[in-house]
Amino acid sequence: MFCSKKKSLEVERIVKANDREHNEKFQYADNCIHTSKYNILTFLPINLFEQFQRVANAYFLFLLILQLIPEISSLTWFTTMVPLVLVITMTAVKDATDDYFRHKSDNQVNNRLSEVLIDSKLQNEKWMNVKVGDIVKLENNQFVAADLLLLSSSEPHGLCYIETAELDGETNLKVRHALSVTSELGADISRLAKFDGTVVCEAPNNKLDKFTGVLSWKDSKHSLNNEKIILRGCILRNTSWCFGMVIFAGPDTKLMQNSGKTKFKRTSIDRLMNTLVLWIFGFLVCMGVILAIGNSIWENQVGDQFRTFLFWNEGEKNSVFSGFLTFWSYIIILNTVVPISLYVSMEVIRLGHSYFINWDRKMYYPEKATPAEARTTTLNEELGQIEYIFSDKTGTLTENIMTFKKCSINGKIYGEADDGMGQKTDMTKKNEPVDFAVNPQADRTCQFSDHRLMESIKLGDSKVYEFLRVLALCHTVMSEENSAGQLIYQVQSPDEGALVTAARNLGFIFKSRTSETITIEELGTLVTYQLLAFLDFNNIRKRMSVIVRNPEGQIKLYSKGADTILFEKLHPSNEDLLTLTTDHLSEFAGEGLRTLAIAYRDLDDKYFKEWHKMLEDANTLIDERDERVAGLYEEIERDLMLLGATAVEDKLQEGVIETVTNLSLANIKIWVLTGDKQETAINIGYACNMLTDDMNDVFIISGNTAVEVREELRKAKENLFEQNRSFSNGHVVFEKQQLELDSVVEETITGDYALIINGHSLTVYDQWFITLFNIVYTSLPVLAMGIFDQDVDDQNSMDYPQLYEPGQLNLLFNKRKFFICMAHGIYTSLALFFIPYGAFYNVAGDDGQHVADYQSFAVTMATSLVIVVSVQIALDTSYWTVINHVFIWGSVATYFSILFTMHSNGIFGIFPNQFPFVGNARHSLAQKCIWLVILLTTVASVMPVVAFRFLKVDLCPALSDQIRRRQKAQKKAKPSRSRRPQTRRSSSRRSGYAFAHQEGYGELITSGKNMRAKNPPPTPGLEKTLYNSTSWIENLCKKTTDTVSSFSLDKTVKL
Repeated sequence: MFCSKKKSLEVERIVKANDREHNEKFQYADNCIHTSKYNILTFLPINLFEQFQRVANAYFLFLLILQLIPEISSLTWFTTMVPLVLVITMTAVKDATDDYFRHKSDNQVNNRLSEVLIDSKLQNEKWMNVKVGDIVKLENNQFVAADLLLLSSSEPHGLCYIETAELDGETNLKVRHALSVTSELGADISRLAKFDGTVVCEAPNNKLDKFTGVLSWKDSKHSLNNEKIILRGCILRNTSWCFGMVIFAGPDTKLMQNSGKTKFKRTSIDRLMNTLVLWIFGFLVCMGVILAIGNSIWENQVGDQFRTFLFWNEGEKNSVFSGFLTFWSYIIILNTVVPISLYVSMEVIRLGHSYFINWDRKMYYPEKATPAEARTTTLNEELGQIEYIFSDKTGTLTENIMTFKKCSINGKIYGEADDGMGQKTDMTKKNEPVDFAVNPQADRTCQFSDHRLMESIKLGDSKVYEFLRVLALCHTVMSEENSAGQLIYQVQSPDEGALVTAARNLGFIFKSRTSETITIEELGTLVTYQLLAFLDFNNIRKRMSVIVRNPEGQIKLYSKGADTILFEKLHPSNEDLLTLTTDHLSEFAGEGLRTLAIAYRDLDDKYFKEWHKMLEDANTLIDERDERVAGLYEEIERDLMLLGATAVEDKLQEGVIETVTNLSLANIKIWVLTGDKQETAINIGYACNMLTDDMNDVFIISGNTAVEVREELRKAKENLFEQNRSFSNGHVVFEKQQLELDSVVEETITGDYALIINGHSLTVYDQWFITLFNIVYTSLPVLAMGIFDQDVDDQNSMDYPQLYEPGQLNLLFNKRKFFICMAHGIYTSLALFFIPYGAFYNVAGDDGQHVADYQSFAVTMATSLVIVVSVQIALDTSYWTVINHVFIWGSVATYFSILFTMHSNGIFGIFPNQFPFVGNARHSLAQKCIWLVILLTTVASVMPVVAFRFLKVDLCPALSDQIRRRQKAQKKAKPSRSRRPQTRRSSSRRSGYAFAHQEGYGELITSGKNMRAKNPPPTPGLEKTLYNSTSWIENLCKKTTDTVSSFSLDKTVKL
């Protein structure tokens, strides 16, 4: 099915609800999406256009045209047509297969069902049939079909909860709320069917966090912002149902606007090959010019002597014109120096490697039954040439699951204890976890191992009480009870969830909230606080505060936030406690924990009323509202009294440390993209070993403009100039790139020799051999080596990440290697021609007959060539499989089978004009001298390669050579590997602010719109798992250093 197209230019969008006829006037895009590149009509022209962008393909098409001209064609057209059609066909099949799966994915999405309000009743419609202006019903855990204006929901005041992981990777739930005028529509189908509001809004764009528009309905206008919009790709969570009006559909949705158009991607090897093919073509032209000039000279000086005895056309008597024709004739004859078959070999190998990726059991994730998936088969080798990795932090490096680990209250650390010798130890390693069984509402998944904190609570420590009270009151968490009566928290940020859960387990349980109150249970006693103000978090404030009135009538301001911000707001009397807490925060940061400072302030009733009146006045302003409100927040958040600090563990994903270390050893530069502040980003760097204590300097690059950042980078580069780079080597693309070099060699040594007969050229190899050489005789061994070969096994590849570097540096396939291969090919070609030529010169065979006839000479050269190429591939193969043996030796057997068949009586009887040399192969190969010549030619061609490789491995071995040698030795005796105990890293780095890095929902909480009127659908509680670290990193450092030292390498390994 073809999707409709939208109009080219759109300044603003006007959408009327429940009126398809009106909206169709604007030709808005429907909800059908397509990520595929082709359809049935466009596949052939577009795919051919893409394929003929490859220089080799374009060259062979040009060559085919030349071969259709009888005056210059020295070979029949099928010698070029067959390889070209095979290459084009196989590539087209692969591209069509890739695009078929894109179509399949598109169809799955387009055929999803949604309930759409049509003719005053809900009907199931496919997504692709949803139109702009339709009203759609969504149910819990359902994907959003299009960009919707939220009208109403099952929650009070038209609230709904969405997950935006498909858009921004964030798994935290976000809140959206409808306008009050539309939330009253509820689930009343008749009222929704009569809704005829008109939305005037921005044109389609890719800004996920912004939306501006106006809803006109019932003679009134209502402004719209991003909080009223649910975007395609989101999932409705914890909300039974909601209704929305389609604003943007299909390609106009913000998700699709960000996806971009599918582009035809080329790898760096493809680009290099195109360059090399151009050079080969230039070399071919130069050869053609030289030979054409030689032909003209020969025709002018010698050719006249033969024209009396030969039939010549008048035009051919001109030596210049004869040279011109000869030039094109040689271009055709020498066409096999251009490696067209290499392209199809690469495509097949890429396809094979993509299946290996999909089948790899070590890349299978059993917890979610998810295998690795290669979604394209054109970029596989790029995996072996990666220099930079850009990674998100939340949900990628970390599990986004926070655990309360330690805290500092009134200058005392909880979570550590004295071991009796004056040394602090980690409580989690010394004692059993605190038993929260006495608290029936505790979250049993959360563990805390310091019993002293429980003792302080039992003793009635007022500072501890106030500290826990802040955790239970200062947050945006929503509470609810599931069907089993269990208390469930819905959190905006996992950090908040960890802190509120910690307070809950320690006896200060957040129970519920309204727009005016917060109710907590303090050690079994329900206490309701009056919520007077909520000073919400944002990226500039980096703190959150609540102002409450306790049952005794006291007004308290409770605040938590980044220590670097909150410490500036403290009363001067906190100096001693500030020093202690700062030291504790440094200890927490050294353990990789995220920290928050906790403080409070007692407020005078009169002062608060005056301040609150100014706040109300500021909220009514239109201009500079945010600035005035921020100023009032700053005014009241001062002279705070410090209570302490919290330390939360942001768990790393399993295997992150090992992965990052291996990537660093492989000389891959890693950039982590995070919205955290600087301290947290540095802390995460230490936690996952991107940064280590033995690094001399960590440079902070900051700037507001590109010029400033560039200047900072320049300074950092100057400081780093003298530092040594980490030693690494490469493995992943070794087999792939070596394959390409071997293929180039094979293509080079098949360059045809031409005999000059009466001024015309004739190839040494017969036309069928030229046609079948690359597609039958040598293709399968190359494919087997490219798909199955490996220089070292997978375990050694992981143990020695330095093997990766040659791929990054293109050491295995580059222009220098290409010229070496060209030289090797030229030498082999000379040996293949002149050794048989010299051996057959004036020589009689075993039967006394002359063996120097043209066809016997051709059979000898062709047989030598096939054997030389097969032996060369065998020498290049490091990892033998049954398939390698079958393909290599089977190709040799196939050559002899076809050779004897083409020289048989039977084929001559069927095609007498095509196969006239009856019995020649049998006669030639029956003579001993022929086989001696073939043996001599093979040895002469292969021996220099064998000698060079022996000397290279013995005198100057590469890392892979040394590991291969070590690998063979390990098969006989595997030495045991010792592990060193893990040591704790200490650092002065300060951990950062632990809130979600987006605007909070304080205003929504104080409005009361998010208060539930009834129990929602059951939802799972906060999941918390423990991260068990290992001491493998020190062992890896030792093993790598020892290995490199044993190899006598002049480079150093630096983590």
